[in-house]
Amino acid sequence: MKPTEVLASKKFEKQLKKIPNYIKEAAAVWIASVEEVGIREVRKLKGYHDEPLKGDRKGQRSIRLSKAYRLIYEEDEQKNLVVITILEVNKHEY
Repeated sequence: MKPTEVLASKKFEKQLKKIPNYIKEAAAVWIASVEEVGIREVRKLKGYHDEPLKGDRKGQRSIRLSKAYRLIYEEDEQKNLVVITILEVNKHEY
């Protein structure tokens, strides 16, 4: 298993100031899990509904932090490290 590093975009850091605390906590739990056991193992957890995105967001993935909020990220696998960059967290339009 390759070590995983999670980075936050400036947009995500700015959005963290505006979202509810329970969403911040859910994001922190997901980040800690990814750093501890790796993205491949966390993807197996059904509760996150980790899925690839389509269209303009091809190459990006999303997870659900709640029914309303999702986190968008990109994955970059390097020689000995998987880098996850969190792009944004938003209220999902259904």
